[in-house]
Amino acid sequence: MRKRSLPVSRRELLAAALLTSGLGLVGTAAPAAARPRALSRFTLPAPTGPACLGTVALHLVDPTRTDPWVPAHPARELMVQIWYPARDTRAYPAAPWLSAGAVPHFADSFGLPADLVRATTTHARTGAPVDRRTGGHPVLLYSPGLGGDRGTSTALAEDLAGHGYVVVTIDHTHDASEVEFPDGRVEVAAIPEIDDQVIAQVAAVRAADTRFVLDQLAAINAGTHRLTGGLRGAVDLSRVGMFGHSLGGSTTAAVMHDDPRVRAGVNLDGTLVGAAAVAGSERPFLLLSSDHGPGAEDPSWDTFWANQRGWKRELSLSGAAHGSFNDGVVFYPQAAPIIGLTPEQLAELVGTLEPQRSVAIQRAYLRAFFDQHLRGGDGRLLRAADPRYPEMRFVR
Repeated sequence: MRKRSLPVSRRELLAAALLTSGLGLVGTAAPAAARPRALSRFTLPAPTGPACLGTVALHLVDPTRTDPWVPAHPARELMVQIWYPARDTRAYPAAPWLSAGAVPHFADSFGLPADLVRATTTHARTGAPVDRRTGGHPVLLYSPGLGGDRGTSTALAEDLAGHGYVVVTIDHTHDASEVEFPDGRVEVAAIPEIDDQVIAQVAAVRAADTRFVLDQLAAINAGTHRLTGGLRGAVDLSRVGMFGHSLGGSTTAAVMHDDPRVRAGVNLDGTLVGAAAVAGSERPFLLLSSDHGPGAEDPSWDTFWANQRGWKRELSLSGAAHGSFNDGVVFYPQAAPIIGLTPEQLAELVGTLEPQRSVAIQRAYLRAFFDQHLRGGDGRLLRAADPRYPEMRFVR
């Protein structure tokens, strides 16, 4: 995360970086009788784009790697979620925010009521047919913060998909808090106690995961992968971008440096870990930070800035906290009366900027950036401060 040295405790790092673990670590769920009766599930902001949304979860297996965190597993297994513009959604069920088998571990670990988590749905429909476009849709990869599940930033992923992108969110198995596989297995976090050496290994594993996912997307799009289904020919892999929160932002920078297939990247409030992450590239990159006040800048961002040869911009969202850049920004306020968060604790977790406003601003700037660099948009929003968004400060 930004503006502090890396924590040495996994619990501390999770508390700082995760959408949902922060919720559970702050408080314990109140008894069912004490809950507000109107709250039957958590809700996400509606996407703003014109497209209906479809989604599908895919199980990917890399036989060339043993699992780095559980060596007894002879292959590296990942789950990804693909969000896309859909042609027709009427006959398809709403996709859950978290898969049912993962809910018990999630709720037990983080103190959120399992029934509310289980009832929370997205705006996408599972298995709906892709709305095909000549040449395919541009692709965006997403990597969550350390310990985060692939659904961590569903509010951002859905909005981008509603505007014509195919968004692929990644579960980094045994780094993510929990991952459910199609056979019913739930693999939980297995990273050792965090120190500099471990966090460097985590960063390297995540980058390898992301490159593998991109390889698999090429096979799926070409029709040579066993999971081709309705996704064949749906994406344009000459227009690939990536974004990530916290350590996912660092992963984005590292992949941008190492893999020229990724043409544009965004780091949402993440300290950059490892030589590749700070090395920069010739391709566009956006740094978007929380409101870190008058304190010192993160030195990893300064190093990156000096090394970045392509288009670059650094922005800061006034009133935002580290937890503002994922679904926690809207879930925390809904959960506050259930888990006993005080207004001060809530502000520490998600900042002082009104949650719906925070999401709206993030969506606008993410879309403007990717439209500019993957679709030939005018990029006007990223040239200078805009009076419609006075909360967004142009740092450099």
